[in-house]
Amino acid sequence: MIKKDTSKKDGIDSKLLSLNRVERMTAGGRRLRFQAVVIVGDKKGKVGVAMAKSIDVSQAIDKATKLGKKQMIEVPIVNDTIPSRSEGKFGASQILLRPQEKGRGLIAGGTAKIICELAGIKNISAKNISRTGNKLNNAKATIVALEKLKVEK
Repeated sequence: MIKKDTSKKDGIDSKLLSLNRVERMTAGGRRLRFQAVVIVGDKKGKVGVAMAKSIDVSQAIDKATKLGKKQMIEVPIVNDTIPSRSEGKFGASQILLRPQEKGRGLIAGGTAKIICELAGIKNISAKNISRTGNKLNNAKATIVALEKLKVEK
């Protein structure tokens, strides 16, 4: 479930990656909350991922968007791609990012594609090595891989 948020404040786009209903058991019964995972980026080399929970859906999305803006990282982009090969691991998730030549496009699936798109990377190849389908861990593994990148001078 990937939805686009139309709010473009400060030139920053945000996309809702996943929205889950979570519950915990108490003596009085079940307590329901909503968990939102949001990806924010300015398409100029900055991107962030955040997760937040709240009783209301819109509050959870707003909280996650605000957190994502605080946690944005700078991604080095050279000729619309990344400078070198990078691998990231978070939890059970593992992802491999490879640079591509001009005109190849975003060759990535799901979470990695959205993150690269919002970061402003136009040509990249991404492979999810792990077998997990956890969108939050896949997103964080992609962020770890992007953090490892250095600009070669």
